[in-house]
Amino acid sequence: MATKTETSDKQKALSMVLTQIERNFGKGSIMRLGDATRMKVETISSGALTLDLALGGGLPKGRVIEVYGPESSGKTTIALHAVAEVQKAGGVAAYVDAEHALDPAYAANLGVDIDNLLVSQPDTGEAALEIVDQLVRSTAVDIVVIDSVAALVPRAEIEGEMGDSHMGLQARLMSQALRKITGNIGKSGCTVVFINQLRQKIGVTYGSPETTTGGQALKYYASVRLDIRRIQTLKKGNEEYGTRAKVKVAKNKVAPPFRIAEFDIIFGKGISTLGCLIDMAEETGVVVRKGAWYSYNGDNISQGRDNAIKYMEEKPEFAVEVEKLVREKLEMGAEVSANTVGVVDEHDSEDDELEE
Repeated sequence: MATKTETSDKQKALSMVLTQIERNFGKGSIMRLGDATRMKVETISSGALTLDLALGGGLPKGRVIEVYGPESSGKTTIALHAVAEVQKAGGVAAYVDAEHALDPAYAANLGVDIDNLLVSQPDTGEAALEIVDQLVRSTAVDIVVIDSVAALVPRAEIEGEMGDSHMGLQARLMSQALRKITGNIGKSGCTVVFINQLRQKIGVTYGSPETTTGGQALKYYASVRLDIRRIQTLKKGNEEYGTRAKVKVAKNKVAPPFRIAEFDIIFGKGISTLGCLIDMAEETGVVVRKGAWYSYNGDNISQGRDNAIKYMEEKPEFAVEVEKLVREKLEMGAEVSANTVGVVDEHDSEDDELEE
């Protein structure tokens, strides 16, 4: 048991060393966690209410986020919705289009202000990551999207001959860049979203053969990793008009991980926000479904989910009212499924999520 004199001496020594550290490295370089001005992590909406709930509120600000999945699964759609939400809030967004495949018309349909969107199409991976670092350090940009990690080609590979071997070159580039960028991201509060592709590992007998490009570094530095899959094609008659996506939160440092969200992606329009709303309204009990009928406050509003969405489209004031009630119930801790959010039907799909 320390005496009062020993405790006093320790407090003096601690006070002196804290003062010395702040003098050498600047004010705020060390502090008590309880003194932090921002204890709660601020978030950006992903554009899907179901995914926001699975994430614990949305995409965290000032963190690295990785979105990966097969081709045409909705990776870029999620990123563009996040960009649109930042711009709606008055923020500045940047898009590093390493794939040279950004569709301005589609981005505009999703709500992105393309006139004020900062776009870069660098020639090398080094240039792309240096641009990201400078944007982050400026503290003037709120979100930066890199599309995609697989397209960040190292300079040596571009300048070399076809067929030359460059083992681990991209992985080393990503590891070096993330070591440099991560600290600046935390200080600036800028959210950096990396879109990534899937590859197949050779000679895997047990477990999933799938892996992401760019080595292991991004898996460690990312605070949130989203595994998105297309699980169903939406049809009206014989005409396909969209897909249903399932997102597994494979990693989450700011909220409970491994939750699953589902939502509709409509071709040319992006995530169906009203579809997410009707799913969450049903799950929280704001809207009651009996058989095929949806009712609100005891009155039937429509027969079938598609008609319920159409009803909300025709009566936007009703949609606003329902969303307000849903958010109030969620804030009060309404009972929702522990692991799945917005799941309409059971899908017999293979367990093809990536293994960490």
